[in-house]
Amino acid sequence: MTSQAAPGRRAPAAGTARAGARRWLALAVLALAVLLVGIDATVLGLATPFLSEDLRPTGTQLLWIGDVYSFVIAGLLVSMGSLGDRIGRKRLLLSGATVFGAVSVLTAYAHSPEAMILWRALLGVAGATLMPATLALIRNLFHDPRERSLAVGIWGAMASAGAAVGPVAGGFLLEHFWWGSVFLINLPVMAVLVLVGARVLPESRDPNPGPWDLPSVGLSMVGIIGVVYAVKEAATHGLRWDACLAGALGALALAAFVRRQLRLPSPLLDMRLFRSRGLSGAVLADLLTILGLAGMVFFLSQFLQMVQGRSPLEAGLAQLPAALGAVVSGLVAGHVARRTSVQAAVSWGLAAVGLALGACVWLDASTDYRLLGPILLVVGLGAGLSFTVTADVILSSVPGEQAGAASAVSETAYELGSALGIALLGSIVTGFYRGFAVPEGVGAGQAADARESLGAAVETAGALPDPLGGELLAAARESFTEGLRTAAGAGSVALLTAAALAGWLLRGQRLGEDPEGPEGLEEESAEKPGAVPEAESAG
Repeated sequence: MTSQAAPGRRAPAAGTARAGARRWLALAVLALAVLLVGIDATVLGLATPFLSEDLRPTGTQLLWIGDVYSFVIAGLLVSMGSLGDRIGRKRLLLSGATVFGAVSVLTAYAHSPEAMILWRALLGVAGATLMPATLALIRNLFHDPRERSLAVGIWGAMASAGAAVGPVAGGFLLEHFWWGSVFLINLPVMAVLVLVGARVLPESRDPNPGPWDLPSVGLSMVGIIGVVYAVKEAATHGLRWDACLAGALGALALAAFVRRQLRLPSPLLDMRLFRSRGLSGAVLADLLTILGLAGMVFFLSQFLQMVQGRSPLEAGLAQLPAALGAVVSGLVAGHVARRTSVQAAVSWGLAAVGLALGACVWLDASTDYRLLGPILLVVGLGAGLSFTVTADVILSSVPGEQAGAASAVSETAYELGSALGIALLGSIVTGFYRGFAVPEGVGAGQAADARESLGAAVETAGALPDPLGGELLAAARESFTEGLRTAAGAGSVALLTAAALAGWLLRGQRLGEDPEGPEGLEEESAEKPGAVPEAESAG
């Protein structure tokens, strides 16, 4: 009797071990999706100088190439997160990854600034499906809070790894191939993600989702894009009528969106989620943090290449400390937050980033890397710590069936902050740059070309005789660097403000238990025989 019972007791243990291994394998696939987005976000900065010389975009077009992806993705994240809750997060993730790879090919062969802006916009549509789906799947794969903290840390570390791999791989490609090649490195990652993910990712969705409300989708898109466009145009050209009209239209659309969500029985976004001070504080901290960082990151590659004279590969390697710091701090973020507090981990992480950006106000063309490298390392350590903890707080604040919407809110804050950061801080750099004094002897047409962008100034200076070309390039570099220093100061203020707000809003917040209760994991294990076939059939 005893000998027959023993094997029966071992079978559930073996099944649990297989289920555990399957969860971590699924996490590895989700990390590939994050890596894909991280690579795409960083290679653009390295390719910008070459893209500028080839496609000859105006200064405004260059800003649109940089931020249209964030505009579109910010406008669609909430809608796509909600769609994933309804049709299945796995299905949405794999479909989006396929489209992302296809549009990357079109981006690589863009023949004009207008085409580049269009393809970057379509990449935003595909990208909006990826990030909310990955976080939502993590939320439903890992019910144990400590396991989930580690999983979120790995997720964040892979995003940072993408930021590290992108510049290095992109720099290598730019030294040996044309600028479009940097967008093709998405393809092998996408292929592995789709082929392996189709087999190992479990499907998950809200069991009672309600309809996908198309008017709410339209209102959220119009609202977010309208507001961001207004801020960008006002920062670049002042308060013109078109910026004011777009801002007013966007604000009205967002107000109508909120009102509609409060009335719908099955809203696209449950506004009651924001009653959680932890969720609201984490989202606001993310928004202000990326606003302060995005503009600096976008222009740093241009500074390293066209001001300090580094090759693309050298510029990519120079930015590695930030990514490596974020990987390390992201992996230990959950442990740090539990040993101290969420408030301390987030606020001190953001303060470290703010102080590091403040040190950038002394940058110039001759700044030694022994100063710049440690600054970037501190930026990575602080940002990795704060972003990972806030993502964990947001996921922990909602039940599993609303994970897609909550993840979308987190990513919307990130993308909106990125778009606003590039628009506002980028406009500071552009404003300083366009006013630089050209040396005597430079024609009016050549001066106008040089003032469009630093890449155009490099090309214009190369066509002028010495020493006139060198004088023009030196003036352009100094003006660009002055704008970068000012933008760094503004970013530092934004980060220190975010640190103070996080310290206030996240007081008393802890990485607590699963909102569905401690029995959630037990139910998952008990129901595994029925859940696994669903996951396999979806593949």
